[in-house]
Amino acid sequence: MIGKGKSISHTLASMNYGWNQEKQAEVIFKEHLAGDTPGEITEEFRIIQSQNERCKNNTLSFVLSPTIKDGQDLSGKKLYEITSRFIKEMNLQNHQSIGFVHRDKQHLHIHLYTNRIALNGELYKDSFIGKRSQAAADKVAQQMKMSRAREVQQEKLAQLKHLRKEVQHIHEKVLQTKPKSLDEYMKKMKEQQVKVLPSINKANQLQGFRFEYKGFNLKGSQIHRSMSSNKIILALSQNNKYTRLKEAPQNIKVLDHTVQLSTGIINKIAKDIIKQTIRRALDTGMGAGF
Repeated sequence: MIGKGKSISHTLASMNYGWNQEKQAEVIFKEHLAGDTPGEITEEFRIIQSQNERCKNNTLSFVLSPTIKDGQDLSGKKLYEITSRFIKEMNLQNHQSIGFVHRDKQHLHIHLYTNRIALNGELYKDSFIGKRSQAAADKVAQQMKMSRAREVQQEKLAQLKHLRKEVQHIHEKVLQTKPKSLDEYMKKMKEQQVKVLPSINKANQLQGFRFEYKGFNLKGSQIHRSMSSNKIILALSQNNKYTRLKEAPQNIKVLDHTVQLSTGIINKIAKDIIKQTIRRALDTGMGAGF
């Protein structure tokens, strides 16, 4: 389970979001509160918060996200227990709190709003609230034998490693077909369920590519060094020539529009061309010596 936390000032807007029926919201936790609407709860918060008018970010907002698998088995009673244990770990028992579960997505999650001002008027310190929220959520997950954040991260990394290899393999297969343009390359990648997203800045300069595959969105260089922008453009440019490329291209067509290449990409392509030239010269020289 992953936990996130921060201090906010927009209490009513957050209450309305938590209560959003489009997200199949359901109140699963309420402490030191009597109201039944976002407005009533916000007013109850405000009465306590009036004891410390200097505090602007006077509400704590938390999100507790069990894994999809864990979330499928969580009853209202279990959701209450998760939230109650989290409140205890954060030492917020003496504060007004309300928690909602959102079930509009496959990934069930809890939104918890807590008054930063305690019932006795004491201000709750919010330093390192994000890290403390994660530590508390992890402890609750351990207590309730749920998947912990570290396990979730390891599982995600393993999945990501596998997906990177898949995308790299698809990229290599597409390049073997000798696409002569970026549009042709993008079309062939899309046929293999990989969406190529060019990154073009306001100056109409191509700065790189991202790849979408099975819900993941990664830079080409994050997948494999052979999928960096300069490598892809160099390969496509050479496919379009009868002789070896001697200088870096300055522009390229994307979706039938010509865009400039960024200085960084041009310089990297130029270096790649020099390296290829030196390598060919060395290979030729070695061959002549035997």
